[in-house]
Amino acid sequence: MTCKGICVRYKAQKPVGTGRYASGQRRCQICEIFIKWEGLWCPCCGYRLRTKPRNLKYKAKLRARVEADSIEAKATAETQQEVEVDAIAVKAKSKAKTVKAKTTKSKATTKSKVKTPCKFCEKMFVYPDKHEKNCKKNTHTEVVDSPKSESIAIKA
Repeated sequence: MTCKGICVRYKAQKPVGTGRYASGQRRCQICEIFIKWEGLWCPCCGYRLRTKPRNLKYKAKLRARVEADSIEAKATAETQQEVEVDAIAVKAKSKAKTVKAKTTKSKATTKSKVKTPCKFCEKMFVYPDKHEKNCKKNTHTEVVDSPKSESIAIKA
């Protein structure tokens, strides 16, 4: 188990602003070099690569960096979900407005019932609360064996 010089191809430059282990670099103790390599074993000598620092001070720094990155990732995921939910709500509102506008134009003399979207499947219904109980995309409903477990069709 000696260095054959292959590891020089994978030699990693020191990153600015972050630590070597935090940026994904690994260290070979036999070759005495930091390399950019995805495997657990050195491509040169076959020795096991170090993926974490040995010094207690640097271990704490790495741990803090990883925790901060995970918190940041969760925050960005939550904001992205909020943006998607807002976009869906705006889309549903625009659909509701167009449906309402069409019904008021065609039936100017009679009262029209406003259709609202289902929370789960986003289809438009006059009585969405009745539909939401039996909606197939609703995961919160409990299945009860009763003769009236069939879906209800509503004429608009």
